[in-house]
Amino acid sequence: MRCMPDMPESEEVQREDERNLERRRRRAVFLRELNEAKALRERVQPRRARAARMRQQMRMRTFRW
Repeated sequence: MRCMPDMPESEEVQREDERNLERRRRRAVFLRELNEAKALRERVQPRRARAARMRQQMRMRTFRW
């Protein structure tokens, strides 16, 4: 953990928690928008989306654990 002489440790921890919360909030918004965009693309381009789903299924079938 970084040591800042002018800031008590509790304030430093609190700031880091705030940064983590902000980062998680931005990430949640990004993932929500990404899922919306994928759903929209599937509605707009059903043939391509179906082909992409089939390719993904084939990859999963041929993947070896």
